[in-house]
Amino acid sequence: MGKDLLLAIDTANERCSAALLRLSDGTFAAIREEEIGRGHAERLMGVIEEVLTEAGADWSEIGKLAVCIGPGSFTGIRVGVSAVRGLELSLGLRAVGISTLEALAEPEWSEGPVLAVHDARRGELYAALFAQGGDPLRTPEAVTPEALGTFIGAVGAGLRVVGTGAEIAREALGEDAASFLPDRRFASLAALARLAARREPGAPPLPLYLRGADAKAQTPLGLRAAAQA
Repeated sequence: MGKDLLLAIDTANERCSAALLRLSDGTFAAIREEEIGRGHAERLMGVIEEVLTEAGADWSEIGKLAVCIGPGSFTGIRVGVSAVRGLELSLGLRAVGISTLEALAEPEWSEGPVLAVHDARRGELYAALFAQGGDPLRTPEAVTPEALGTFIGAVGAGLRVVGTGAEIAREALGEDAASFLPDRRFASLAALARLAARREPGAPPLPLYLRGADAKAQTPLGLRAAAQA
């Protein structure tokens, strides 16, 4: 049996997802996307085993790996990237890292340019802009809603806006600035797998962090105060 399967995983946000795509014809042998919120580290390997079982496949048939590198949940991104880096070593394979925003935009860019925006909290959005067909116009950045107009520039007619930040973008840019698709909230695992199948692996995937973690390390004084509380 040849190594015809690409294993793609995504733990960057609320979902814990895995898919198996046949490299020979681009069809999916199995795909599972679970909304779990938290607990990706505990659930991920089980999800992978479930897609292997559903596909009637085993680890020896996997020939390529892919992972969503963010932006998104700091913990979730670390879980996914660490798991794939471990699988690279154990299976002797190479992996492709795909941005959350690129996978989010991919299903729409056949229709025109796409702005992918993820609500990053703290008054910011993670944003990336793609031309029709997928060429990047602006790579992922953390921006304020007020800066979105400058970020997209003179992108032209037909702009489509997707992601958890689509409603924020509508308020910032105005109703007539684009077609806003708030139901397209999360990156498509199928899109991630399709992108990875076409891309040659390079350096091992690394998390894509666009700003520091929300949780800040406590000082020794803070730790003592917490212990006394």
